[in-house]
Amino acid sequence: MPFSKLSKEVQAAKVEANENHKFLKTLLLLFESLTDSSKSLTEIEDLFVPIMHVILLIWKYSNYYNTPSRLVVLIREICNAIISQCRNYIDGFAIFAMVKDENASEAHLKLTQAVEVCAKFKEAFFDYKSMAEQQWRITVNALFSRLDGF
Repeated sequence: MPFSKLSKEVQAAKVEANENHKFLKTLLLLFESLTDSSKSLTEIEDLFVPIMHVILLIWKYSNYYNTPSRLVVLIREICNAIISQCRNYIDGFAIFAMVKDENASEAHLKLTQAVEVCAKFKEAFFDYKSMAEQQWRITVNALFSRLDGF
């Protein structure tokens, strides 16, 4: 009896894992582009709407990958990738060197661009959250605390 129960649980977990893989695989190329360090911030920004669109489709059509906890993990990972790309774009030492060399306007421009990219991602999220028909009931702090801190 216990083996039979365990076997059923393993089979159910296998079905869930296979479906999750099938759905998440649709994000692979977008995430590879998002994490490509050769991409500019503008190119990164252009990925936000397609990524959110695919996430919304996964939410609507997946039987398993449509829970708030899984959405939180996915959005946090995207935020981490955005932070990483912004860090590649903004070299702290270079920013301070620009200020020291009285080129604060260039430093300001770089910092402003990074802040705008972060804001654009949040904007894309909220646009798609409204399309999710009140199903994405997630505390915003749970999603964006690290991005906002950056």
